[in-house]
Amino acid sequence: MDYKQIKATCKTADLEKMTAVMSMIDNGLMIEDYSDIDETFKNVYADLIDDELLAADKSVASVSVFVSEERHPEESVYFLKERIAAEKLDCKLEIIDVSDEDWENSWKQYYHPIKVGERIVIVPAWEKYEKKDNELTLIMDPGMAFGAGTHETTRLVMTEIEKYITDGCTVLDVGTGSGILSIAASLLGASSVNAYDIDPTAVRIAKENAVINKCDNIKVDVSDLLSNVEKKQYDLICANIVADIIIRMSGDLYKFAHKGSIFIASGILSERKDEVLENMKKTPFVPVSEETENGWCVLVFRYA
Repeated sequence: MDYKQIKATCKTADLEKMTAVMSMIDNGLMIEDYSDIDETFKNVYADLIDDELLAADKSVASVSVFVSEERHPEESVYFLKERIAAEKLDCKLEIIDVSDEDWENSWKQYYHPIKVGERIVIVPAWEKYEKKDNELTLIMDPGMAFGAGTHETTRLVMTEIEKYITDGCTVLDVGTGSGILSIAASLLGASSVNAYDIDPTAVRIAKENAVINKCDNIKVDVSDLLSNVEKKQYDLICANIVADIIIRMSGDLYKFAHKGSIFIASGILSERKDEVLENMKKTPFVPVSEETENGWCVLVFRYA
């Protein structure tokens, strides 16, 4: 199968943000960062390191994601350009051809069933899993769009969805990616879920995943944030995107909520948490709780 390597080169200081953006395409990333090769490291391991690596520019780093031709790499590039612009990142995007018949299956050995929260178990499509009492199995292919359950932001927001969802509630999923949050909400008892993403590839994949999980109450469509969202009041709104995008859409959230509605925001780097909280003070939503994991933060708000 033919692949395109989409490589983003940026300043080393921006690597964490760039990695977060690239993760929205796929969790299987290749990161090139030589900033940790300091003088002490050189002195101890110089004989084991290639001279080219020793001489590498430590002020820049790169993140690569591999996208099959079947997933229309050009759509992923368009999506990345949109997110990179939103984050105001200075980076260079390169498209490189990759041919490897084994690429599609070689990484599958690293993915196994993952339990998230109290009930949801994310099961790779090729694995067999016997669920225990009260568990809900969510079938997912980690090679698809962003959201396989392995990333901290996905686990954080899914755990909060489980806490706040109620039987028969309505859910809005902004920036759905693989559709994993919408599927979790459906399995946990939501009566209807409206999911949106700016990337047509993600929309297609989310629809496919909803079918695999037999969630026929999920509606998926293309939308730039809230621009094309069905105008109704939702009981629970979730957005696993990035801080700048959450801030950008926060002023319009009230149009899709009612008193008591829950808004769960994830994909936020911990150092930007206060910025999001400060911005949300301008809205009718008040903070309820927050959780962090490995430098990532999820914030929960309630429409007061």
